[in-house]
Amino acid sequence: MSTTEQRVAIVTGAARGIGAATAIRLAAEGRAVAVIDLDEAACKDTVEQITAAGGTA
Repeated sequence: MSTTEQRVAIVTGAARGIGAATAIRLAAEGRAVAVIDLDEAACKDTVEQITAAGGTA
């Protein structure tokens, strides 16, 4: 893998709780994160936290 490749994580249940914490941590470690949950509105909160910290979601 070259150093220019972006690692991507897919996190289900990422709207709140352990899923959200996992998504935020993976983003902080430099991964782009797909934030997935049945509650789309709550997913937006997780995405906003990630992007506000400079991550990609």
